[in-house]
Amino acid sequence: MVKKSCSSFNSVNQGSDKLITYNSTFIISKMPTDHIQYKYHPNHLANSEPLATDLSKLRTEEMVLNMGPQHPSTHGVLRLEVVTDGEIIKNVVPHFGYLHRCFEKHAEKLPYNQLIPFVDRMDYLAAMNSEHAYAMGVEKMLGIDKDVPKRVEYIRVLVAELNRIASHFIAIGTYGLDIGTFTPFLWLMRDREHLNRLLEWVSGARMLYNYIWIGGLYYDLPVGFEERCADFIRYLKPKLIELQKIVIDNKIFIQRTANIGVLPLDLAINYGISGPCLRASGLRFDLRRVDAYSVYPELDFDVPVGKGEMGTTGDCWDRTHVRVLECWESVKIIEQCLQKLTGEHKRTREFDPQAHVPKKIRPKMMDFYARAENPKGELGFFFRTTGTYDVPFRVKVRSCCFVNLSVLPAITKDVMLADLIAILGSLDIMMGEIDR
Repeated sequence: MVKKSCSSFNSVNQGSDKLITYNSTFIISKMPTDHIQYKYHPNHLANSEPLATDLSKLRTEEMVLNMGPQHPSTHGVLRLEVVTDGEIIKNVVPHFGYLHRCFEKHAEKLPYNQLIPFVDRMDYLAAMNSEHAYAMGVEKMLGIDKDVPKRVEYIRVLVAELNRIASHFIAIGTYGLDIGTFTPFLWLMRDREHLNRLLEWVSGARMLYNYIWIGGLYYDLPVGFEERCADFIRYLKPKLIELQKIVIDNKIFIQRTANIGVLPLDLAINYGISGPCLRASGLRFDLRRVDAYSVYPELDFDVPVGKGEMGTTGDCWDRTHVRVLECWESVKIIEQCLQKLTGEHKRTREFDPQAHVPKKIRPKMMDFYARAENPKGELGFFFRTTGTYDVPFRVKVRSCCFVNLSVLPAITKDVMLADLIAILGSLDIMMGEIDR
């Protein structure tokens, strides 16, 4: 490649050379005329989409099916390698990596405060909850977690719980689509639109908010937000009752999900499962209670668990039921936050949500792990810092969706092929977080 000066801007082809001029410079690019861009080889498909199954060891009646990565019921670009005997599943191997977000690599190049938009893009259906976990982790490393004003903490919890309901609405609505019902999806998307508009009013964005900052918030709640949020909660309560009737108590839904995909408690613990999937197996484990972070210890709410009311504890029905019950608990938390934000911690002219936002973030040299309860489970951030730089040496994400997906092969042995979609949908995975 040769650079030469030139007084004009043009592009000229001269035989096998292509002259491109830009900014008074042109570049001669050597392109051989006999260059072959693509050459077919019979192993190209096998190399690009490798199989974990040894085809030479398959029995005569077994076959390998690829489900995805375009299949709509895989909830993202996920490929499932399914070994079947007729319609009975013998093995499932998840293949992912089609939606790589490069978050952990970005984290090695950017300051702590500039990473929040990338945190949003992992679980983009629960971005407020992810921001909350990340911001709390950095604040604890800096030792400023006790300095965050109470009004900021209550606003954080308020928007996180609104986002939790929106995430569960997507989980329940799309799960209905997976197993053959359409109306609940439309109803839940209608109600989720109200939540999106509330969060857009707060942050200026519908899904990727960049609202919860390290040490504070981007901005205070808009004037009148508390009243409109209270109106929405009054509207939502009858809709949750309708949701219970049309989905959870529906005879067809029960027949499709009860005793399907049973996740025993010991298996869930051994796999590190968290969130509604773990609580549906009977363990009352919620990091909002266990770690008692933010202002959750000051709030009154229950932790729903699966009881096997329609089938076996830990089945697909229990996992969906726990999510519906968690929507009710989030409503209770939101009402208490609104009461605090209009009473003891109401807005004042002097309140500045960015008063404790650090200008330079340089934690001491340490290894630190922070976690929080996301709608799908435990989201954790492992930080390794050098103490001399405002860019982290390493940020490792503990993705709850990644861990929850790992149990899929264990709970799909010897089930019907049609039930695989019901089991996968009940895990509520997010590929943006899995392929972080």
